[in-house]
Amino acid sequence: MIDNVKHRQIYLIFLFAIAFISCKQANRPDVSNINLDIKIDRFDHILYAAKNRNASEVNQMLTKSYGLFYEDYIHRMIGSPEYSNDEVLSTLFKDQAYTDLTKDVDSVFPNLKPQEAGLTQTFKYIKYYYPKAKIPKFISFVSGFAYQMPVGDQYLGIGLDMFLGKDSKFYKAIVQSVPLYLSRRFTPEYIVPRVAETYAHEELFPEPDENRTLLSKMIFQGKILYFLDQVLPENITDSVKIGYSTEQLQWAQQFEGDIWAYFLEKNYLYETDDQKIQVFLSEGPFTPGLGENRDSAPKLGVWTGWQIVRKYMDENPKVTLQQLMADHDAQKILNQSKYKPKQK
Repeated sequence: MIDNVKHRQIYLIFLFAIAFISCKQANRPDVSNINLDIKIDRFDHILYAAKNRNASEVNQMLTKSYGLFYEDYIHRMIGSPEYSNDEVLSTLFKDQAYTDLTKDVDSVFPNLKPQEAGLTQTFKYIKYYYPKAKIPKFISFVSGFAYQMPVGDQYLGIGLDMFLGKDSKFYKAIVQSVPLYLSRRFTPEYIVPRVAETYAHEELFPEPDENRTLLSKMIFQGKILYFLDQVLPENITDSVKIGYSTEQLQWAQQFEGDIWAYFLEKNYLYETDDQKIQVFLSEGPFTPGLGENRDSAPKLGVWTGWQIVRKYMDENPKVTLQQLMADHDAQKILNQSKYKPKQK
């Protein structure tokens, strides 16, 4: 069987909401004439409602209704190819943990109207800039914390059990596999930006294979965040987009010049050793090597790349969003950004 889930890892770029206002565009395009109304298919509701029915009948119904998503769910997300669909369903329906988790999900998400409204607005902007962009089917599910946002053949899944709120009792129980600095960001308000980021990475802007240097990766990630600036609802904060706490965002802003000086002094921009590069791009409680007493913000390469791209677009107002996203010349973007933040 072909595995239709493109990526199993959890993208965790956005997360933890705070009161900083995101970078807003003064003149957003008018998208009122774009006919779009996004709905999220509540697979989680349909599956749970069928738990007292015959597993074979339920399997036939879900196979017909959900096709490849259902196969991925059964064999990749909650089960394995070693067991039949009926066996996986029977085991799931008898599992008290599944019942408890589903009830908790329902209490947090009796409906998904706020998320549907946010996605509708976001994808109107995406369709404005990219009219040929294909919008996937959005399907919500519960997998026991196995998947947050899988992308498959014509679908994008939303694992609601990984957006229950930072104080969910379940996250404290899985802290060994999902540290608190990540799970504290698993809140409902991150569904819309998470979907937009995942869609951008998977469907619109896959990272070029030639991106080897830290600089090229910084600029690529910075462009993704700048894209989010343009398409997300304007009430989505910068901190939500990148996943910083109040203190982390303040730290990054305060020491922007020092961060840039550190990259230059250490000659890191053109580093190609992936192990060294990932220190500045990956999730974590802080960025090793920067700050005192582990008080720095994480993934400072991503944050700096974002500031460079913003500065580049400010300096080059005639460059369109489409031109920016298609430009893979990181050095040119850096040079023409005139990015020179002052040290403290």
